[in-house]
Amino acid sequence: MIKHKSQYIISLTLGISISLAVGWLSSIVTQSAINDWYAGLEKPFFSPPNWVFAPVWGLLYILMGIAVGRVWFFGRKHRWGKTALYHFGFQLIFNGLWSLVFFGLKNPVLGLVVIIMLLILIERSIKWFKMVDLFSARLLYPYLVWVAFATILNGAIVVLNYL
Repeated sequence: MIKHKSQYIISLTLGISISLAVGWLSSIVTQSAINDWYAGLEKPFFSPPNWVFAPVWGLLYILMGIAVGRVWFFGRKHRWGKTALYHFGFQLIFNGLWSLVFFGLKNPVLGLVVIIMLLILIERSIKWFKMVDLFSARLLYPYLVWVAFATILNGAIVVLNYL
């Protein structure tokens, strides 16, 4: 049983809201480039249809929000919890930065650098989340897998269009 249930719900709500806000801001930059610039790029055979990205990212942002909300609630008074939150914050910045670089600046090469950093930061977030709440760390695994796939897709786009 969770003590201070209202604080727990507030933590989850804030975590989900912050994560979804980053996703929403990223989608603004992404939408403007999807139908023209991105449509004109040569993509690998394993590239999913465009309609797949919004629901997958929506679910991932919700899972990320639940995870960070739980870490915020359970670990806010401990050094490990604060370190986990810092790592999560940095990865969230790089998450938004990738959309800005790849779609906004239309620069898949620099986007590849950003998404590799993002992968490292997600792995670090998982490591620190495990020290606070194992369930929260496990909620980030689908995100890690999706970003690993996105990294391969980004790399393939670089190879097919710029090399």
